This record gives sequence, C-alpha cells and structure tokens, in this order.
Amino acid sequence: MRREFKLPDVGEGLTEAEIVRWHVKAGDDVKVNQIVVEIETAKSIVELPIPWDGVVADLMAGEGDTVDVGAPIIAVETSEPGAGGPGETTAAPPKAVTGAGAPARSAVEALADDLVPKPPAEGAVEPGAHGSPAPKEERQAVLVGYGVKTGTTKRRPRKGIPANPVANPSRVELDTPPAQPSQPDPQTAPQPAPQAAPAAPTPARVAVLAKPPVRKLAKDLGVDLTAVTGTGPQGSITRDDIQAAASAEEPAAPVQAPVQVPGQRPVGEQREERVPVKGVRKMTARAMVTSAFTAPHVTEFLQVDMTLTMEAVQRLRTMAEFAEVKVSPLLLVARAVLTAARRHPMINSSWDEETQEIVVKHYVNLGIAAATPRGLVVPNVKNAHELSLPDLARELARLAETARAGRTQPAEMSGGTITISNVGVFGVDGGTPIINPGESAILAVGQVRDMPWVVDGALAVRKVATLSLSFDHRIVDGELGSMFLRDVGAMLEDPVRMLAWS
Repeated sequence: MRREFKLPDVGEGLTEAEIVRWHVKAGDDVKVNQIVVEIETAKSIVELPIPWDGVVADLMAGEGDTVDVGAPIIAVETSEPGAGGPGETTAAPPKAVTGAGAPARSAVEALADDLVPKPPAEGAVEPGAHGSPAPKEERQAVLVGYGVKTGTTKRRPRKGIPANPVANPSRVELDTPPAQPSQPDPQTAPQPAPQAAPAAPTPARVAVLAKPPVRKLAKDLGVDLTAVTGTGPQGSITRDDIQAAASAEEPAAPVQAPVQVPGQRPVGEQREERVPVKGVRKMTARAMVTSAFTAPHVTEFLQVDMTLTMEAVQRLRTMAEFAEVKVSPLLLVARAVLTAARRHPMINSSWDEETQEIVVKHYVNLGIAAATPRGLVVPNVKNAHELSLPDLARELARLAETARAGRTQPAEMSGGTITISNVGVFGVDGGTPIINPGESAILAVGQVRDMPWVVDGALAVRKVATLSLSFDHRIVDGELGSMFLRDVGAMLEDPVRMLAWS
C-alpha cells in the first residue's frame, strides 16, 4: 500500500518549512522512526522520522523547496495496510462484488447507482480531455469521493512549470530543431505538383529529467541540458553532472580578454544578488522589527578593567572541575549577570501589553546570542541561576556546539528572560544591541584588548573591554539600568565580588 507522509507542524503556529536535506532516495528501504529528512522551520533545523517500514516510492519535494504544513513530502510503499492516521494518506480503490454469490444490495448501494454517473462509453472523450472543451451540462450530484466533477475551473500553474504538465514534475521538455529530411535525387524522383508553402514545422520535444535547482544552475552556467547525460536516479541530471559539463566545455576559439578601464567594474561581474528571506532569518527579522518599534530602547556603555577576570579564567582552566569544559571570559560574564539580576530583579522582567503589567521573574533563563550560517539564534540556559559554575560552563558549551551544528530546537529558544551577546569574538568593541522580544535587557560584551589604564595613580597596560547594555525604558529607568551595569562591571573588575554578593 502506498502511504504519503505529510509535513507536520513541529512548532507552535508554523505554516511552512524548507526541505534542507534528504537522507533517503527513491527505492531505499526505511524502518520505523528512521530519520529521513531535515527541515528548517522559522525557528530551527528539525529532523523528521518516518512512522512506517517500507520502501521509498517517491520524494515529493526537493531540497531547497518550501513546503506548506500538511502537504505530502514522501511516499512509502508498505507491505501491510494500516488504518492510517495523522501525517499520512492512504489510497485503496473499493472492490465491487458481482455474480451469483454477491450479497443483497443495500439501500445505500442502490442510492449510489442513482447518484454516481455511469462511465463513458468506449471511445468517448472525457470532458475537457485532450484539449476538447467541456460540454455545457448541469453538474451531477455525486457521493463524496466518486465520479468526475465537471466544470471550467482550472488550477493556476506554478511559476517555472510548463503549461502542459508531465507525469514526472522534474521532467521538462525542451524544444530542439527537427532533423532535416534527406533530399531526393532529382533525376529519379517524380516532380511534385506545385503547392502552397508548408507551415513551419513544430520543433520536436526532448524530455529532460532535472530538478528546478539543477535547471537554474544549468542556466546560470550556460549548460545545455539536452547535451548532458544524467547519472542520477532514472537518468536524471544532477548538480555534479552540470558542474562536470561546465568544466569540460572549452571555447571554440581563444577570446581576447577585455581591456579593463581603471575605476570600472570587471566585465561580467555580478552586481546584485537576491537572497531569499526564510527560515530562521525570516523569524529573526520579524522579531527584531517588532522589538525595535515596540520597546523604547536605551543603551549605556561602560569600559571595565578585565585583567583580574582574565587571570581567573586561566586559573579555572587548570582545575579538575573544568578539565573537560572550555572556559572563556563569557563564563564569568554570565555569572556576573546572574548575580546582578538577583540584586536588581526588575531587570529580569517583561512587559505584558494586554494586562498593562510588568511581570517580574524570580528565575533566570539566560539567553546566549549565537551567529550561525542560517542566521542568529538565541538559545537559553534554563534556570541558570540554580547552576554551579562548572555546570554553567558545561551548559554554555553545549548550547554553543548545538547552535553551530544547526541543531538548536525551538524549546531551547523560548522562555528567555535576559540575554548576553558576545560581539567581542568578532573583534568589535561594542554597539547598541536590540532586546530579544519578551525580555527587558540585553548585554553586549566587546573584545578584551590591551589598553592604557590608570592604576593607583600610574599608567599601566591592562585588559580592557566595553560593556553595552540596552534596556526597555518602559520597565527599566536610567537609575536601575546604570546600577545593574555598574554591578556587572564591578564583578568583572574584581571577581571576588561574585562570592561576596552571591
């Protein structure tokens, strides 16, 4: 039995997802709960398992395609029929029982005979088939799932798909000039009577198996698809085939390089590029716009002497409790933020627009902004205020590794209360970070570098960094924001204060 697995809603309110990578292909055997595809939602990369044993019959969406939730993405041939369920569709035609041994006809079957239209006679043409217009007749009432609905409604063709559909959506017919007929011998062939000039011959059509991304690549590289031999399933053309064909092509004659005028762009240089906004990047853009134009932002800056903090980091790296964990200055910055949030609870709160209330949270889900190839994500350490320093280090390392691998789950990015953005890893001193939606403050930590600093009245070279705190001015006024930032800076200048204030 053929079963179709539909794209599920893997998050709250998601309407679509992008197919990132297939782990199977048509003809592969699959087992229950085997991961078959990776998708990118508006929040993260998610792996989807298949709920049946069987053989992959068809991949109904290609890598890079954006698919609506509820649309089928893979078909599997299973050995035993099932009752079906969420995420699948099954198709099995009803079987008719006829002959002397057939049971008595029920009233429902008799009604079905009256309502279901009879099949057309042999040789008859189905209305609208082969380009013939559908006859004007009254619509017949039919039982649900039976009969052919007549009408003139047509589905709008998708962009990039020919008007005349083919059996395989990846199969595209390209126009090629027809072969020229051989010329007859004028001495032996009879001379035909003069007649009107024939109409221009219709070019023959050659079927090419290639997915839309492959066709686009061929167009960009100037490769003729009809001249490429496919090495994919069923002879389909792959990206590697296009790349190989492009590298194998040589110019017919040497072409003189164009003369480059000083100040002029190189000939053939691409001046513009369009990047689709989808997935994590789309959600981040929407969230940042909402935050920037909803919460009145205020940003304050503070330069701090991080020399003692950097020395403490070096000492922690030698301790057995941190033997298997990477210890960085971010660890002590996180501990300083947690301690300061306990001293100033209002900084760890949110604004409830519906009830016009400030929600003060007596727990800290510490968000750590992470840049990934697919956009900015902000996973958070749940109940970070309850963790010991070694446990906090391990959790920060785990979140960073998961984010870099693109495996951050939606649950890990929800429920944050305050965020740290470590812009110093990019060689930046500071900036004006935008508050993560649902929070009231975000702290950006700049790079730690050697700078001249006055110590006990004398000039010295110290490890200095800039802290940038943005906060929601509806909740946090200038005094509270300044005291919070001052306390964080004081603990980084002297880490012993973390013990005194804990």
